[in-house]
Amino acid sequence: MRIRAYAGQVSDDQFFDPGLLEAIRSRAARYDRENTFFTDDLTDLIRAGYLRAHVPATWGGGGLSLAELTRSQRALAGAAPATALAVNMHQVWVGVANVVRARGETFADQVLTDAAAGEIFAFGISEPGNDLMLFGSTTQAEPDSAEDAEGAEDAEGGGGYRFTGTKIFTSLSPAWTRLGVFGTDTTSTDAPKSVFAFLDRDEVQAGRVEILDDWDTLGQRASQSQTTLLRGGYAPPERVIRRIDPGPSTDPLIFGIFACFEILLAAVYTGIAERALSVAVEAARARTSRKNDGAPLAHDPDVRRRIASAGIALDGVAQQIEALARDVDESVDHGDLWFPRLSALKWRASEVAREVVTASVQVAGGSAYRTGSELGRLYRDVLAGMFHPSSEDSAHSAMATALLGPTPPPAER
Repeated sequence: MRIRAYAGQVSDDQFFDPGLLEAIRSRAARYDRENTFFTDDLTDLIRAGYLRAHVPATWGGGGLSLAELTRSQRALAGAAPATALAVNMHQVWVGVANVVRARGETFADQVLTDAAAGEIFAFGISEPGNDLMLFGSTTQAEPDSAEDAEGAEDAEGGGGYRFTGTKIFTSLSPAWTRLGVFGTDTTSTDAPKSVFAFLDRDEVQAGRVEILDDWDTLGQRASQSQTTLLRGGYAPPERVIRRIDPGPSTDPLIFGIFACFEILLAAVYTGIAERALSVAVEAARARTSRKNDGAPLAHDPDVRRRIASAGIALDGVAQQIEALARDVDESVDHGDLWFPRLSALKWRASEVAREVVTASVQVAGGSAYRTGSELGRLYRDVLAGMFHPSSEDSAHSAMATALLGPTPPPAER
């Protein structure tokens, strides 16, 4: 699989062809304008086998590595950013299962089986006002019974769990069939424990999961990342996959989520920037300058430098995305630098993407400020990158800790 940089085109790809990507691109403006879910895109992607792309071939999937998947996600983001961002969440869960299995554990194998069978996975992780993210949840995870709780340590859950709490930014809200959630078990004898499980779509029909119609945002509108209310949403024992201590952890599940989430997010926002730069290049060739006797703006030294700077920045990020993805695929050990490098990648990619899209808007001129402009939409979509973890502050904190050690308590400073 090869992607022509900045053109949003894929060649020799088993899932995408230019016709499919152009069909997806043609709907993006309407989905954004109407604030509706990308139903037709999802249908096309399922038909193309893209939701099975990262499932190993031996499990009935497409067999793409994480590095290969980053290229496809960049191409998809160039066609429809919100579609790519939402589909990202499904692909992350599949990636997690691959990472866990590569590290010798099988507790996430059901994700591969279900994804191969056509299930659609979404994330129910983020919570309002909770910046602990994967390291602690405000959602209550209540075991089936005291007997189940006592046996939990031996049985990776020891029974089913009921989850009560609020999850935000739940992409794929209209379509998911498996919602990955986590909460805190405070009642078992070994409490507290972070409990990770999957809820079935039937929990919505049963009234134990409610999806609010509250997604009306500046950008990434078609992702329909609604708020999800868990009202005792039930995960049976076979869907409870992990119980671990809260807090920072190198557990394979935590590492898998963090690695795949950060890398694939970086790919999506890089894909947005690549498309924006492509549009800016076209605009620079088409627009002319009266003060320079009608010469194309592509001949203007300032425009050329702006375009070149954007291309150089993107080139570095794209290479780093693939390098870290390959390291995940090959189980390379970065030791204590794994999490700082992943955080830095996501933060750097989203910042570079925002700068490239801004430069592209400047090159294109005032027409990009119109609501019907593709560049204007890409500008709004790329801003969402600052709200995904890792943030600038957490990326710098993680790297400082890795290089300098932890900050001592105030009394010891």
